[in-house]
Amino acid sequence: MNDTKIKWQPSLYNNKHAFVYNYGEELIKLLDPKDYERILDLGCGSGQLTYKINELAKEVIGIDKSSEMIADAKSKFPNIEFYVRDASNFKFEKKFDAIFSNATLHWVNNVEGAIKCMSDNLKPNGKIVLEFGGKGNVQTIVNQLKKSLCSRGYLEQSQLQLWYFPSIGEYTTQLESAGFRVLFAEQYDRPTELADENSGIIDWISMFAQSFFIGVNDNHIEEIKNEVQEEIKAQCLKNGKWIADYKRIRIVARI
Repeated sequence: MNDTKIKWQPSLYNNKHAFVYNYGEELIKLLDPKDYERILDLGCGSGQLTYKINELAKEVIGIDKSSEMIADAKSKFPNIEFYVRDASNFKFEKKFDAIFSNATLHWVNNVEGAIKCMSDNLKPNGKIVLEFGGKGNVQTIVNQLKKSLCSRGYLEQSQLQLWYFPSIGEYTTQLESAGFRVLFAEQYDRPTELADENSGIIDWISMFAQSFFIGVNDNHIEEIKNEVQEEIKAQCLKNGKWIADYKRIRIVARI
């Protein structure tokens, strides 16, 4: 969910990047859904975590900016309501007891807008439970990707700021400025094993970093992806497995 037009690929996401929602299952424990609660899954993707929350809560709605992912979610879980919505510009007439968001808010550069939407759509004392990329997230991959783009003359692409990876201090300060009480916040390293032993980094770039290739010659795209994987092999290939250098922030707060 971001301001740069990309087309998400649900099949690639579900087949090779299931770790996104598998890791998110742990976050549901922090959410602790109740059978009387109405909950919003903000940035629901293909809806796997929405479904798990729905088994515990009274009512769950999933939203995502990607129409492709929402179509996939609807096909998998037809009994749950899913909508195409922007995380920094959404409104529901009926407010929520809690908002859950896993691996989404680093895609949202309009941070103030997203925080305001969360605040406006919660009941008094409503809760947010968030996890997203923090400062330094996937830095090894992204630094090499930008270097490979720059070396071929793609200066504009190499300067793209696709994600917002804040420190805890940055994000919690903005939450508090909007009236939230931060109850819990942590940043932690989460080295993340990628699915394919042969093309783990290449697949990751194809799934999450395709916006860097807007305006790049077709004959350079695969060349750059392969170069990135080769150049970071020493840092990211461990015991035959590709490991992405994930750094995550978790926050629980009430309004």
